[in-house]
Amino acid sequence: LNQPLMVIFEDLHWIDGESQAFLNLLADSIGTSRILLLVNYRPEYRHEWGNKTYYTQLRLDPLGKESADEMLIALLGSDPELAPLKRIIIDKTEGNPFFMEETVQVLLDEGALVRNGTTKLTKPLRELRIPPTVQAILAARIDRLPPEQKDLLQTLAVIGMEFKLGLVRQIWRPPATSVIANAHPTATTRPLMMSRNGADPETSDLESMLSELQLGEFIYEQPAVGDLEYTFKHALTHDVAYNSVLIERRRLLHERIGSTLESIYRENLSDHLAALTHHYARSGNPGKAVDYCRLAIQQSEARGSSTEAVALFETGLELLQKLPDDDSRADRELDLRNAAYGALGDTKGLASAEVERSIERALALCQRPGINWEKSWWALFGIFFVQQLRPDVRRAEAIASELMARAEERGADGLLAEAGNWLAYTKMVAGDFAAAAHAFDRTWTVLESITRAATGLTDKEVARISQAQAAVQRFYTLENNRILSGWNLWFLGYPDRALERMNAAAAIPHYSSKSLLGDLHGFASYIFELRRETRQMRARAEARLAIATASGLFTGRALSEIYLGWADVLDGDLEGGIARIRTPMSQLKTGGSEYITDRGLSFVATALGRAGRFDEALATLEEAFLFIERTGQRYYQAELHRLKGELLLGHGVANAAAAERSFHTALDISREQRAKSWELRAGISLARLLRDLNRCEEARQLLTEVYGSFTEGLDTADLRDAKVLYQELNA
Repeated sequence: LNQPLMVIFEDLHWIDGESQAFLNLLADSIGTSRILLLVNYRPEYRHEWGNKTYYTQLRLDPLGKESADEMLIALLGSDPELAPLKRIIIDKTEGNPFFMEETVQVLLDEGALVRNGTTKLTKPLRELRIPPTVQAILAARIDRLPPEQKDLLQTLAVIGMEFKLGLVRQIWRPPATSVIANAHPTATTRPLMMSRNGADPETSDLESMLSELQLGEFIYEQPAVGDLEYTFKHALTHDVAYNSVLIERRRLLHERIGSTLESIYRENLSDHLAALTHHYARSGNPGKAVDYCRLAIQQSEARGSSTEAVALFETGLELLQKLPDDDSRADRELDLRNAAYGALGDTKGLASAEVERSIERALALCQRPGINWEKSWWALFGIFFVQQLRPDVRRAEAIASELMARAEERGADGLLAEAGNWLAYTKMVAGDFAAAAHAFDRTWTVLESITRAATGLTDKEVARISQAQAAVQRFYTLENNRILSGWNLWFLGYPDRALERMNAAAAIPHYSSKSLLGDLHGFASYIFELRRETRQMRARAEARLAIATASGLFTGRALSEIYLGWADVLDGDLEGGIARIRTPMSQLKTGGSEYITDRGLSFVATALGRAGRFDEALATLEEAFLFIERTGQRYYQAELHRLKGELLLGHGVANAAAAERSFHTALDISREQRAKSWELRAGISLARLLRDLNRCEEARQLLTEVYGSFTEGLDTADLRDAKVLYQELNA
């Protein structure tokens, strides 16, 4: 606000998923800001900014002759005697600045160039041996280092591109001491050798050698809080140094680094999971690598980085192949698959073939003796979600009941609440709203008991409680119970209480992942759609879409687009809205999920009717009816029959009798399901038809019965419509 700002991101080809998500949001938000965002990257990097009017791309070609001359004057001076050397350097390096710089440095290292106020060439040009590639130059420069400096540089390369001085002190041993340490593998401390001024000579030597490596421009010191921090000058410098380490020594170094990280960061290992996974994966300890990989998956998913979690999962599966095929490996694989289930579902689709294969493998692993029952419970829970999203409501309800029975048998209240929530959900989508309400309330009682028991616990105490009873039940299940039961309350005829439950879910203090926050916005958009509050529905769908896009959440992105398409229809863009609804519905179906088909088809049919395409609209509704019979998902069944009646009337007054039958069917179904909100809509539609057929008393009696049963939500669109029609009929 005070002055223009320049923000620079370098080397985007190495960017991690979370930083990329942040950068995408930043790039989207600076169009009208006084911010210059500069980025650089290699050609293989891809982004979506090219269509922005405020984006300009500049190709960074090798330096031209004039610029190369200018750079070499800065490096070597302007002595005319060096002009032939400069021409050779430019020809060899083809204007690559880093290659030019390293060429000058290697000539200085070997004494072909000397600096003493000015730079002088000490050898004839014909005797110069300039390596043909920058990698070869770097390898030559590393080979010329004194043995201890070379050993240190290689150790630094194994630590990583960046490293702290404190960590290096713990890991590096001079070559002579390394022999002693290897001869005594049980030793945990090095001999204490003090110099006359009280400083550890190894520490003094280390800092001296780090300074020499800086002078040689292999590494740089960089600003950091607390401990000194260094970075390699260039990724190629790091790569060449790393590849110069013998494989066996590299493996031992990785294990030593992993062990050191565990020791010095034991109080906050969660901040170093990626590094621990990296080092143990390249050590001789793949078992530890898999364990840290699982923890890193859970952390990535909690941070909303599902793509990164899936990549870690694939790494973990590869690491498992290095372990013997025994019960221990099976247990680790089961842990990996259970941990990665959510991330796989977010990126591939919760009912996709990839997810189903992974869960079926998890269930097969559960058959091995000695597998923890709770791990098998979570594997079965994954199958529940596949069936729920296909959807196969009857199968999903049966699995949810089995999950409850298993949790009840073990006295695991947290898992009981989790299963109870989703059993209630299956009853809701089956159209049994009263039974669903009872199940939601029963689950809430269990959740309140868990929450009371957990109140006052310290973070360490909470961490010792099982994941099911602490992280999942206290936050995720509390949130889901409020939002799902609120949705169910709307069907039962309590639109205000539905809104209250949604707000209660948003107010629950938690540490939910971005995926769960997206779900919260998603269910809120469903409730606002039912309340016919288009502006709020659009806002929540857009919020979910932003989270889903940034985090790579496949299902969340598709569902958001469907509701935004419906918002477009309601705002008058019929054709655009239809296309926006159909595309993600097709994507979800390809991913194995059709559970929003009934709603999506009702949106499309309504839009087609508004466009006067009644035959297409009625055919679309027939698809929805077939879907209901195939899946058992009946919570939109009454509304679909009402919409059929409206479309028949729109097609022509000759269809009045058929429309009346459809409205009566909608009324019968809604009354059977105790779905008072659907009953109200069906009642309004039928009352209007009866009015138009001059059966006003019949219409008035029907509306009096339906409208009079509501005790809340009188300012919602449906009840306002009912009131206007009721007053008209009374008049």
